Amino acid sequence: MKKSGLLTGLLLFIAFAGFAQITDPVKWSYTAKKTGDKTYELHITATLDNKWHIYAQDAGEGPEPTSFKFSTNPLVKLDGTVKEEGKLEKSFDANFNSTLKFYANKVDFIQKIKLKSNATTVVKGAVTYMTCDDKKCLPPKEVPFSIKIDGK
Repeated sequence: MKKSGLLTGLLLFIAFAGFAQITDPVKWSYTAKKTGDKTYELHITATLDNKWHIYAQDAGEGPEPTSFKFSTNPLVKLDGTVKEEGKLEKSFDANFNSTLKFYANKVDFIQKIKLKSNATTVVKGAVTYMTCDDKKCLPPKEVPFSIKIDGK
């Protein structure tokens, strides 16, 4: 009797584990590129699995647009807003009853910064995004990031 109960429990665990797989179709990478004396570009790059897309910062009505929060750092001044580089696509989505803007495959979000001194520091923050494929959307997700700046 104990064996059948244990076997049933094991089978139920395996069945639920199969349904509980977390889909994470977006891989993030973070780099800093020096562009001049005390000036840098922060590159926050999303690489997406096939058939998935991520929404632009100005996505349209409905889905969660991609957004960025930068933690306060006394050595860093943000220069302008986050720019997007990638193949911007636009399509009407009946689920949201709106024309939406999004990126597939890869998009590079770029924030220019200026250092207040030639010191090494770290820029921290978080990116919030929502991703969908042809069949489903995943709930919005916030991912923290940390980018080392070698100010020397």
